Amino acid sequence: MRRLLFLLAGLAVISLIAMGPGSGGLQPANGAAMAGKTIKIGVDLPMSGGEAPNGEPTNNAVLLAIDEANKAGGYKGMMFEEVLKDDAVNGVHDPAQGAKNVQELLADSAVVGIMGNFNSNVGKATIPITNAAGVVQISPSQTNPGLTKPEFGALDVRKAHPTQINYFRVCPTDDLQGPVAADYAFKKLKLKKVAILDDQETYGKGIADEFAREFGKLGGTVVSRDGIPKGTQDFHAILTAIKAKAPDLLFFGGVTTTGGGLIRKQMKDVGLTIPYEGGDGIVEDEFLKVAGDDANGSYGTVAAENAEKLPTAKGFLAAYKAKYKSDPGAYSANGYVAAKIIIDAVKAVGPDRAKVRAWVANLKNYKSIIGTFSFDKNGDTTNKIVSVYTVKNGKWEWLDQINFTL
Repeated sequence: MRRLLFLLAGLAVISLIAMGPGSGGLQPANGAAMAGKTIKIGVDLPMSGGEAPNGEPTNNAVLLAIDEANKAGGYKGMMFEEVLKDDAVNGVHDPAQGAKNVQELLADSAVVGIMGNFNSNVGKATIPITNAAGVVQISPSQTNPGLTKPEFGALDVRKAHPTQINYFRVCPTDDLQGPVAADYAFKKLKLKKVAILDDQETYGKGIADEFAREFGKLGGTVVSRDGIPKGTQDFHAILTAIKAKAPDLLFFGGVTTTGGGLIRKQMKDVGLTIPYEGGDGIVEDEFLKVAGDDANGSYGTVAAENAEKLPTAKGFLAAYKAKYKSDPGAYSANGYVAAKIIIDAVKAVGPDRAKVRAWVANLKNYKSIIGTFSFDKNGDTTNKIVSVYTVKNGKWEWLDQINFTL
């Protein structure tokens, strides 16, 4: 009897291994064998400190996508589950922590793909790891062009498999976002002289470079350009020096936690009462909290369409607000779409890492709440819309959007 049980158990294992993708069986390929009844989606976001106002609403949207998938039956009886990692250290996004998180996610063979990260320098640290592993990674918000485009150095990021794209993003890049910010300042606000600060990080320096390039093309003058050391809290000296240059505008390339809010607040201390502009790194609630009343009159761009303007996003917005009793963040809709792509890939080809990556790489005319789009040869979305916001009465308000979609 014992021998019979042993043989039956062996036959059962063989039967499971023999099942192909889409059959509902466990997948043996690439270490992605499903040992339990859950299919895991890895998520890496900045979830603590000053970064939480970005990470939390993005993660809420991911959870919403997973809940909806499970209520619809999951994948042939198996439920989807999130494995969440926080890449903030002492309240600030940290590339080394992001890399550690991704390595831990990849070590779990039930993780079929990763949604994240949020900040570009964290992506620069994690993409080489997921590329070497051949695991799909989709970011809702990383905008530095060097993460995908060879002409900006992306081949150094995906060295292991340069033509086997595994990293994708559902937002446009800073070679569009930076120029939109410059165009708005020069053409709409009629500002001709700008002082530029950046935090010297991948995202901050990159978007500041793109802003400066476009502003110069338009005929504007960059009166000063400075990078601020990491951890700077007192900007009075550099702001005093900038005031002496008599700019019409101060542009900051960076995020709130690397100085975006403090700079705006300290401008008034030195009598620098000019407009302030930044990229999506400051368009969030933490900037409003840090800058306080001085946030009013600031401008910012976001590499995404305003979901509130999209008929296709109405259901998502209603579900988000009903579940979380709050408004979504600037990249919540993108986070929802990024997670849903991984879920749809599993539904199409099964919980197999290699097949999920290949399915996403061939994504064409994907219908989503943020519009219909494809991924190009570098993994970038063909949906290229940048929105412009301003702060009024202590809140970010949408002003305009520029559509670069062909």
